[in-house]
Amino acid sequence: MNQFVNILKYARPYKSYAIGHIISNVLFALFSTLSMIALKPMLDVIFVKNVDKLGNEVLNNTPLKPEYQGFLKLADFLKDMLAYQMYEFTGGDKSKALVFVVGLIVVAFLLKNLFGYLANYFMVFLRNGVVRDLRNAVYRKTVELPLSYFSEQKKGDIMARVTNDVSTLQYSMLPVLELIIREPLTIIFTIIAMVYLSPSLTLFVFVFIPITGLIISRIGKSLKRKSDRVQQEQGVILSTLEETLTGLRIIKGFNAEEKFDTKFQESSTRFYNFSNKLMNRQNLASPASEVLGIFVIAILLWYGGQLVLKEGSSGGLDASSFLVYMGLAYYILTPAKAISRGLYNIKQGNAAAERVQEIIDTPNPLKDKENAIIKSNFDSEIKFNNISFKYQDDFILKDFSLTIPKGKKVALVGQSGSGKSTIANLITRFYDVNEGSILIDDIDIRELTVSSLRNQLGIVTQDAILFNDSIKNNLKLGDCNATDEAIIEALKIANAWEFVKDLPNGIETNIGDSGNKLSGGQKQRLSIARAVLKNPPIMVLDEATSALDTESERLVQVALENMMKNRTSIVIAHRLSTIQNADEIVVLNKGEIVEQGKHIDLIAKNGVYKKLVDMQSFE
Repeated sequence: MNQFVNILKYARPYKSYAIGHIISNVLFALFSTLSMIALKPMLDVIFVKNVDKLGNEVLNNTPLKPEYQGFLKLADFLKDMLAYQMYEFTGGDKSKALVFVVGLIVVAFLLKNLFGYLANYFMVFLRNGVVRDLRNAVYRKTVELPLSYFSEQKKGDIMARVTNDVSTLQYSMLPVLELIIREPLTIIFTIIAMVYLSPSLTLFVFVFIPITGLIISRIGKSLKRKSDRVQQEQGVILSTLEETLTGLRIIKGFNAEEKFDTKFQESSTRFYNFSNKLMNRQNLASPASEVLGIFVIAILLWYGGQLVLKEGSSGGLDASSFLVYMGLAYYILTPAKAISRGLYNIKQGNAAAERVQEIIDTPNPLKDKENAIIKSNFDSEIKFNNISFKYQDDFILKDFSLTIPKGKKVALVGQSGSGKSTIANLITRFYDVNEGSILIDDIDIRELTVSSLRNQLGIVTQDAILFNDSIKNNLKLGDCNATDEAIIEALKIANAWEFVKDLPNGIETNIGDSGNKLSGGQKQRLSIARAVLKNPPIMVLDEATSALDTESERLVQVALENMMKNRTSIVIAHRLSTIQNADEIVVLNKGEIVEQGKHIDLIAKNGVYKKLVDMQSFE
């Protein structure tokens, strides 16, 4: 139930709809009971002789106007007042009395259904609003969480939580919101009417209700566990599908279609088996509750029949009251079954809610500090002050220190695993250092808002990450208010306008999923243009040319040089030919600086850098 309470928190913005829903449900429950009670005077008019209009035996057919005698006798007062008003209206004519009662029943049913519709009308906005806000909250938190969180999670499982688990809540747990007021009130009002008609028979009913409730609860004990397995397997299916679509070229190239097909079928079969067990357990809820309910009704028929046979004696029951009572007793099964299904649905939805809430409640270690500084400019230098960092057990960087003055181009080189890309991850604060500090203008970047820090940075990565949208909208990630003229200028600086202008729709051309309609060099130049359009004072280039052929590399290198003019640049390079003009080259080995200086000076040292250059000259 804790997860259900958490879900209800998302209903707060929709209080007005909730109030309308509650009021409508109260009136629905009231008129539901009154529509059944109204059958009693009709039965009395049809079957009973020498009675007033509600079935009370009288010496003559002229009832007196009743007087209110306190709350304890309110039910008798209302019954007598209805009899008196009906007599006044019909003049004692049973045909007119029958029309009056039938009209009363019709009005009661009309009002019941009117308020039932209004309750559902308000619930549409409430339920769909909660689902929308919950899905948005999960997505927002997914975007906010640091990269370290996703390195330990399967993307398919996260996708399953944002889509399938939220949908499960929509169709399992959230419909219970409709039952919270309506069904309990319907049962309460119905029980009050039943107690009024026959206290002894109602007491007999309450002996059996706990027994049936216990049996139903035992049936649903394992439902949450079964539902949890189904949702976990959904995550596996989506993960397998995502991996297949991402790596389809490799799968085909290595003739691994059969292997992945087997993996998917095994997961699909597990999902099939888990779903069968879950659905069969769910399907057992309704017939089990109905069979138990009919069992109770059968006992009521026997016991109530005994009371009717004693009519006139102490504890007896008249026939019309008994018929209405049995109608109420059967009528109470509908809300009881709805509550039973609701409890099952809460157990099923609880597993989905836990998985969704797990993302929402995950702490974000990179969250802005209270009163974090908003930095709007870059004035003097970037300083790495004795930083150490590890992703898991072993340190990738150890006591790394480096100062980069404003306007300088610093290149980081070294073998794979030496910590070059880690520095890019740290300056952009995708991760936080374990020891030491990174300062921009003598301010620790942990004291800055993440947003203002990244506004100072332009990032070009080895993999040109583009989105299934137009060239224009891809570039406008850098500046959402950019004009078409500014976009074209950025494309020219990035050496990309030469191919964009020849595309069918120019900058409005859709580049496909991940930009797959373009070549690698074209995609990289677009990612450079995106960084140029952002126009930040600091550029971070993470092996931006390492995946390109020689011709594409030449074009991209020209674009990079255009972009880095008059900017502070941190260049992480694999191909050393691209960074020979850097103001300073820093050579890393196993997370430590082993050499530092200009290209010519490092070559003269005949050390690690010279060996790296010599190795690449033979490639």
